[in-house]
Amino acid sequence: MQGATRLVAIRHGETAWNADKRLQGWQDIALNPRGQRQAAALAPALADEGLVAVVASDLQRAWQTGTALAAALGLPLLAEPGLRERRFGVLEGLTPDQIEARRPDDARRWRTREPAWTPEGGESLLSFQARSLAAVERLAARYAGQAVAVVSHGGVLDLLYRAATLVPLDLPRSWALGNATINRLLHTPGGLGLVGWDDAAHLDALQAAADDAST
Repeated sequence: MQGATRLVAIRHGETAWNADKRLQGWQDIALNPRGQRQAAALAPALADEGLVAVVASDLQRAWQTGTALAAALGLPLLAEPGLRERRFGVLEGLTPDQIEARRPDDARRWRTREPAWTPEGGESLLSFQARSLAAVERLAARYAGQAVAVVSHGGVLDLLYRAATLVPLDLPRSWALGNATINRLLHTPGGLGLVGWDDAAHLDALQAAADDAST
């Protein structure tokens, strides 16, 4: 489609805080060993995708994932701070149970996806949406007619899915957001369209190896 941009959206590989279910936000957490293996598995899966660049959030977990992909495919890697995860302020570093116990009102407002609620030191869903989608619009315009990998975070990918499928911000999520899975969208003058979501075929061998090691 003339003028359409193919976006290959990727959530970063796993971190220790992912495994512990801690809210990461803007905390600069590195990939754990499993996340590093997940990042390394991306390039073979995307070698024939026709990508011209990798654009990543500048937070370490996304940047490391993007670096592994770009280096393996010989592509330029660019930083885009607009692709950062939602900032959660005082809630960062806490698990859902800890948030519930220590800040029950915040827990309720987070759980019900209140669009205008702003956690102390953080940003609202509405502000996060505006920032993230503006960054994607810039990328789509820059790479019009081409294919680009966008390495970001679960919250950003959630917003891309909602924008492509017209799901309101305050409705519960019913779709997967796996670490280092491949998600494909098409950006046209009419907006975002969903092509494929949560493709984890390239990670199956990693899971099989983990299963074998545990037996």
